[in-house]
Amino acid sequence: MTQTPKLNRRDLLAGAAGGLAALDVATRPTAAFAQDAAAPKPLPPYAAFKAAEAMIVHSAETIEMKRGFGGMSVVTPSSMVYVRNNVPPPDAAILADRNAWSVSIAGVAKPVQLSVGDLKSLGVETVASVLQCSGNGRSFFENKPSGTKWTVGAAACIVWSGVPVRDVVAACGGVATGMAFMTGTGGETLTAGLDPKTLIVERSVPVKAAETAMLAWEMNGEPISLAHGGPLRLVIPGYHGVNNIKYIKSLAFTAAETDAKIQKSSYRLHPVDVKGAPDQPSMWEMPVKSWITAPLATAKPGRVLVTGVAFGGINEVKSVELSIDGGTTWTKAAFTGPNLGRYAWRPFAVPLDLKPGTYRLVSRATDDAGITQPADFPANGSGYGHNGWRAHGVDVTVA
Repeated sequence: MTQTPKLNRRDLLAGAAGGLAALDVATRPTAAFAQDAAAPKPLPPYAAFKAAEAMIVHSAETIEMKRGFGGMSVVTPSSMVYVRNNVPPPDAAILADRNAWSVSIAGVAKPVQLSVGDLKSLGVETVASVLQCSGNGRSFFENKPSGTKWTVGAAACIVWSGVPVRDVVAACGGVATGMAFMTGTGGETLTAGLDPKTLIVERSVPVKAAETAMLAWEMNGEPISLAHGGPLRLVIPGYHGVNNIKYIKSLAFTAAETDAKIQKSSYRLHPVDVKGAPDQPSMWEMPVKSWITAPLATAKPGRVLVTGVAFGGINEVKSVELSIDGGTTWTKAAFTGPNLGRYAWRPFAVPLDLKPGTYRLVSRATDDAGITQPADFPANGSGYGHNGWRAHGVDVTVA
């Protein structure tokens, strides 16, 4: 297995500003941002720091980055990272003393309660990884599943810093015998009078994920905000966002998956008109994916720089191709900027000389296991996991 590189945060963030970052947002086509123009909703208070012009507020708990923002360099600015909460976040008072926040560690030889301050004494690493909602791309499904109509903006490439879970486990004497899953539980306040199992954010993933998982307290070089799970978040590189538990209060190694609704029946790949169930695939590891970030609607004749992002999910992305005729012919694209490791995305660019006309721009990526992004993705009841390149394409008029 390819090892995740240990990165120096200061050098990493500085390097991420390179490549094509000099192409300022103001120089991009205006049409790239002509999304959700009718009566935009205001940002909720806990996400007031977001760049309003870059975001689509679907609801107080679902905020998407507009296509065309945040994709020219590797790291997505925190002010443009999407927000997805399954229940409202806790009170901001939990950030008053970040080091005092504690998490229980169970299913190990020596169960323990550790504060963030304690965790900081056990070790630290930095990793860049793509954070993506399971429903990113839901709006492209022809069966029109219910849920937030994400396009491509429920994804970001983020630099996380914290202690590797493997170091925490080692300090606790190792995982207990017979434990097949790692189960994280969030610290949100649940509505009184309702069955907590229907509300609690508690997810189980295969125990192998502990080898690369992290208990993170920094995001893009700053303390993690309330909107993104501060003061402490479980980060599992290569896994869908729902598994990256915010406000984590418990990390347990368990023999079976949790019976919480969010695990038992939600976030399952199931056929249309069929309810979610434990025997269906869970939204765990992410697949290879890519999309175009510019141009998105119009361009002037002559030299046109087509840009996008590509990532391998649980694997490292190896290459990406571009087509301007909807997939009939393909051209290899060049990655731009630094390679921040297996779990980060790679911005790409292809300079073209385009004559007046209409072009269908699509991209397809291939990971280091030889898996290529498919043309299409089958419909499913909840609209999860769409990585088909055909639907993610854009029509661009050159005039």
